This record gives sequence, structure tokens and C-alpha cells, in this order.
Amino acid sequence: MNLVIAIDGPAAAGKGTLARRLAEHYGLAYLDSGSLYRGTALSLLRQGLTAPDDAAAVAAAKALRPELLGDPELRAERTGALASKVAVIPAVRAALLEWQRGFAAHPPAGKRGTVLDGRDIGTVVLPDAMVKFFITATDEARAERRFKELQGRSEGAIYPRVLEDMRERDARDTARSTAPMRPAEDAVIIDTSALDAEQVFRRAIEYIEQRSRN
Repeated sequence: MNLVIAIDGPAAAGKGTLARRLAEHYGLAYLDSGSLYRGTALSLLRQGLTAPDDAAAVAAAKALRPELLGDPELRAERTGALASKVAVIPAVRAALLEWQRGFAAHPPAGKRGTVLDGRDIGTVVLPDAMVKFFITATDEARAERRFKELQGRSEGAIYPRVLEDMRERDARDTARSTAPMRPAEDAVIIDTSALDAEQVFRRAIEYIEQRSRN
């Protein structure tokens, strides 16, 4: 049986860092589901579309290719901003749902399982995942992390604007009618506001090992 770990939570809470570390530790395949929406958004931007057009977004999602997921422009702030808007389109989510489920059912490179992170992995994409985490933090802590990340990439950023943008994205993610962001009922919630990456990793490992013994 494949080991499937679902990790959800808002932006800059630390779910991606945890997901990558768990994948490496257990020898699992890793998929950042947010990259699928960012890839869809990047395709639109390269078509000259700066606002989500439903038909174009669905077409871009259906035509998404794995090689685009490694494009450096995926992490640009404008790509992320459009991705958040694209992600509220139900038909886009439907188009990318089978991609994610297929990845979990058939891990690449002979891996013995998968780690997926996103906003609705434990609630919609993989509701039967063996292990579920919901990683969160205060708005201020997350905005500070994203602000430093943008500065490190030499992208112009102003902290109040980063905080405002983050709150707007959170509002879209939690209020959308299709697959809103929320913890699964059986998810372990970890608040990373006052924790470093190592502490979060150790807490997750402790829980997984406990589950495996039961």
C-alpha cells in the first residue's frame, strides 16, 4: 500500500517545506499542487491575459505539461496572484483533480508513496490519505516570511502590501464555493507561528511514527 500524506494550509505557513522534507525522509514522490494552478496562471500570462478568463483558464489547465512546473517564473508574485484567482474556477479545479489523484495512485520513479500539499488535498483530492496535516500561522508571521522571500529574489515588496495581498488570497481560498480551504476533520493542525522548520518536521515525524505503530 502506498503511503499518502496530505498537507494543506495557507500560503507561507510552511507546508511546502514540510512536504519536501517528509518526501525526502520517507523516500516519497512530492507534488506541490499549487504549482499546477501557478502553471495554469503562467500559461495565461504568456497569452497576455492578466485576469482569469474561464474558458482560457480551463483550456490552459487541460493542456498543462509537467515541464512547465519547473519554470522559475512560477514563483513570481504576479503568477501567484493570478493563480489564486484561477483556483476559484470550478472547472479548472476539476481539470486538475485527476492529475493530482493520478500522481498519488501511481507515484513516479518507483516511489512507495506520495506527499501532496495544497489547499484541499485532505478534504477533496485525497480524503482517504493515511496522514493529514493542516499547517497554519498568523497572518503577520506568514506575511513576514513572504516579504523576506520576495526580498531575497530581488522582487520589490512592501510589507503592508504583502500582508494585504495574503489576506485577500486567504479570503478567496476560504470563501470559494468549490473545495474551500479548511482543515480535514481528521487532520493534525500545526501552528508554525513560533516554530522553526526543524520543530515542525519533528512534530510531523512523531505523529507519523505513532500512526504507523497503531
